[in-house]
Amino acid sequence: MKKSRCLIVLMVVITTYVNSASAEVIGNYKQARDLMMKKSANDNKKAPLFTKAERQFMKDSMEAVKKKYPSPGLKAGTTAPDFTLPDASGKQVNLFEQLKQGPVILVFYRGAWCPFCNLHLHALHKSMSAFEKYNASVIAVTPQQPDQSLKQVKKDKYPFEILSDLDDVVMKKYGLYYQLSPELNKLYKSKGLDVEAFNGKGRTGLPVPGTFVIGQDRIIKAVHAQHDYIERMEPAEILKVLKSLK
Repeated sequence: MKKSRCLIVLMVVITTYVNSASAEVIGNYKQARDLMMKKSANDNKKAPLFTKAERQFMKDSMEAVKKKYPSPGLKAGTTAPDFTLPDASGKQVNLFEQLKQGPVILVFYRGAWCPFCNLHLHALHKSMSAFEKYNASVIAVTPQQPDQSLKQVKKDKYPFEILSDLDDVVMKKYGLYYQLSPELNKLYKSKGLDVEAFNGKGRTGLPVPGTFVIGQDRIIKAVHAQHDYIERMEPAEILKVLKSLK
């Protein structure tokens, strides 16, 4: 009887180990974001980065963008526009060529200066092994210069393509482009968030952060695009879409 019980316990332990070993490892953007915001809130109590009036101004600026572009991003079910853009090393990357290898997770982000963008890229990086089970790849698009992207790739060891939309055409094709007002750009710069230092002099256009899951048939299967730049598509949501394509 004791041997039988021991055998059962051993089998349970082995099963648990195998299941945990084979479980998909994916990043959690919201969890990382909330931790960062909690720390930031504690730091702001000691030395606020933005005054109450400045925070209200930023909120009003976003409301103005919402009014001008009430529904950002192409919708699910539409054909993804093709494009060719340079990566961090200058190599030209084409969307439709990449789709021949599998689905593409196309992510638009503001730049390396944006902490929320960095958290999202980190979450995607952590999830790559799960995405790759479905032959899916990640392409990130940003208005920043390739040399700024190269710094990101070297620092964070990103295994996916980071492409530079230097004439803002692709952001516009996907319905995400908007222009920072001179006043908001000035405020950002006064706080050390120098958009032009990343994008190039006179370039203050940004994308509404957006994620598109594109199937090999070139059809957009799922979209997440919100004016509120702290909101992003979770890797778990992306994974659900990829699983549905099988």
